[in-house]
Amino acid sequence: MKILLTGGGTGGHFYPVIAIAQELNQIAEERKLLQIELFYMASKPYDERLLFENNLQFVKVPAGKMRRYFSLLNIFDFFKTAIGVIKAVWGIFLMYPDVVFGKGGYDSFPAILAARLFFIPVVIHESDTVPGKVNAWAGKFARRIAVTFPEAGEKFKRRDVVAFTGNPIRKTLYTAQRGGAREFLQLEEDVPIILFLGGSQGAQTINQHLLDTLPQLVTKYQVIHQTGRDNLTETQELASVILEKHQHRERYKPYAYLNDLALKMVAGSAELVVSRAGAGTISELALWGIPSILIPIPESISHDQRANAFAYQRTGSCIVIEEQNLSANVLFAQIENLMNNKKERERMKLGALSFAKPDAARIIAEELISIALEHEQ
Repeated sequence: MKILLTGGGTGGHFYPVIAIAQELNQIAEERKLLQIELFYMASKPYDERLLFENNLQFVKVPAGKMRRYFSLLNIFDFFKTAIGVIKAVWGIFLMYPDVVFGKGGYDSFPAILAARLFFIPVVIHESDTVPGKVNAWAGKFARRIAVTFPEAGEKFKRRDVVAFTGNPIRKTLYTAQRGGAREFLQLEEDVPIILFLGGSQGAQTINQHLLDTLPQLVTKYQVIHQTGRDNLTETQELASVILEKHQHRERYKPYAYLNDLALKMVAGSAELVVSRAGAGTISELALWGIPSILIPIPESISHDQRANAFAYQRTGSCIVIEEQNLSANVLFAQIENLMNNKKERERMKLGALSFAKPDAARIIAEELISIALEHEQ
């Protein structure tokens, strides 16, 4: 049995693929499916260690991004995609998988097109409320369509093949770790913790407004701040100036990136999270049951985060502040309102947990194996 997984070159596409691969390996062990082979086709491996640990064989295929605005790069990327399609056709001809799973993104287009040409069953997953270009196209012929948000399912015409599974999350992030964060990060015992996340790349807008209100925040709270790898040094330097004479300057803890263990520990201790509105982040917050303030990337830059944020808000799990309305005063006021209202935070926690789908990766993996076994016969 051979299963090919493919997806765009970002963490939002890659990590759900890893989550599904983990479940595929688990099912193969449980059912003693000794002949299962897993492949990952994309323009770059993203994280070679995770591919190796989850028995995924990497198949390199170039792919070009088709931007929504005019750019000369679209011309070059068109030829890159054409080359990628040729390589994908040849690669799939040689491996001939029993099923292909597409996570979306431009990196998935060559593999899904090649699978279509060979009449190989395709399963796709859409993380966002509005399907991306590749998934919108693949949804016309996919055997199964999994979605994170119910709103996304309404965008596909073939409703009978759509399933509201939620977003696949890696096993290492399933549950927040209650306790340990204060010792691990050297935090004060009785001071509430607020976690600021901008994604693995950071979010400069969130960083700036956080710094503007930092003296007020550390007076009452401990602030754990994931700045993004490219922003850590600058953020540390600015914060040291802003808090130079502040008696609680040690309550601010900036990190370039929080690994899985640190993130789980902070999530288990934090009272509130301030974050961008990527589908993966929202799904993790829901699993952990943490109230949140979401600041989506503007639609002019990202077409999906605003819709994601408001869809999640409708579950009662978060408050949304659009970037155009964001200021240090607005941010601090919203934080204060929530931190002073325990009843509201408990209500938001219940809303988050009601949205969570901890079995998403397992459900998708079970369906992939079912289709693969059918295709083998």
